[in-house]
Amino acid sequence: MPAWAVLTLSAALLLLVIGLVVGQVRGRSRTRRELRAAHDEALALRAQVDDIERRLATPASGAGKHADTEYVITHLGNEPDPGPAPVPMVDGPLFADLVLRETVVQAASLAHGLRRALAPEMRNRIRFEMRREVKRSRKQRRADLKAARREWEARQRAEVDRPDEEDAA
Repeated sequence: MPAWAVLTLSAALLLLVIGLVVGQVRGRSRTRRELRAAHDEALALRAQVDDIERRLATPASGAGKHADTEYVITHLGNEPDPGPAPVPMVDGPLFADLVLRETVVQAASLAHGLRRALAPEMRNRIRFEMRREVKRSRKQRRADLKAARREWEARQRAEVDRPDEEDAA
């Protein structure tokens, strides 16, 4: 092996080791910084919780007059049930107009659907699909008939072969 190849290989290996060491050092220092920041944040939160606990433990000076007041979010059960709300009434002519409009919309949608279903393109498509389905079912029926005939013939051959075996026994 030539000397220049060994030197190149060892230099590359040395650079790789130096890179790994630098990466480890940076990673450890970053981890230490984050750990220190988390510790400081935990101390600050602990001090804040202690402050809140101390404020809640000491009674406020004006608490005597408000201590008897009970705060209720809902008044469920305090008021009598008024019963079901009155149903709004619709006048006769307005009701007839609403029913007529609904009927006209339904009739128009039915007419549109029939017009579209009975269009020549749709009838041709239906006819084509029906022919294709009839051809497919005929092929399937023929294949089923052939398979049944083969099976029947195989059973017939098996029955013909079987009596000879019984006579020999």
